[in-house]
Amino acid sequence: MSKELWKPGNMLYPLPVVMISVADKGGKANIITVAWAGTVCTNPPMVSISVRPERYSYDILKETGEFVINLTTRDLAYATDYCGVKSGRDVDKFKEMKLTPIPGEKVKAPLIKESPVNLECRVTQVLPLGSHDMFLAEIVAVHADKQYMDEKGKFHLEYAQPIVYSHGSYLATGETIGTFGYSVKKN
Repeated sequence: MSKELWKPGNMLYPLPVVMISVADKGGKANIITVAWAGTVCTNPPMVSISVRPERYSYDILKETGEFVINLTTRDLAYATDYCGVKSGRDVDKFKEMKLTPIPGEKVKAPLIKESPVNLECRVTQVLPLGSHDMFLAEIVAVHADKQYMDEKGKFHLEYAQPIVYSHGSYLATGETIGTFGYSVKKN
C-alpha cells in the first residue's frame, strides 16, 4: 500500500457533529454546530468544544459559561448544517429550522427537544489554542429521549440514527459490528 505525505492537519475523522445551544444573559437563544467536540473525563463527567472567537456564540459562551450539547440525527442533518453556516447575528435558528427550545434543569441555555440526547454543561476552563479556543466543561445534567429506551431500560441511541462529520461531509452511522470486549469474549 502506498501512502502520500500531507502537511500537518486534523484528519481525526469521523467526529461527532453536535448542535450547541446557548442563551445570552438576556435570554436570547442561539445554536452553533460544532464538530470539534469530545469526551474529556469520566469522573467528573467532562467534555470539550472548540469554537472560533469570531463566531456569534463565542461571546455568549464566554459571558455565561453555560451550554447544551445536543446530539444530532439523520432527521436533524439539514438543521445541523444550517446552524453551522448561518449566523445567529442574522437569523433565529430555532425559528428557521422549526426546532423546539425547552428549558434546562441546571443551565439557562435551552435544550433542543428534537435531539435524542442533551448534555447540560458548565464551563470550567477556556484554553486559547490558535484558530479555536477550547471550552472545557463539566456535564451537570443529561436528558435522554424515552422513545429510545427498551423495555429493560437500556438506551438505544442507534435507533435515532446519529450522524457524524468527516472531512466536509455528514455521514449516517451504520450497523453494529461488535460491542466492547467482544474480541476477548469467551464463547
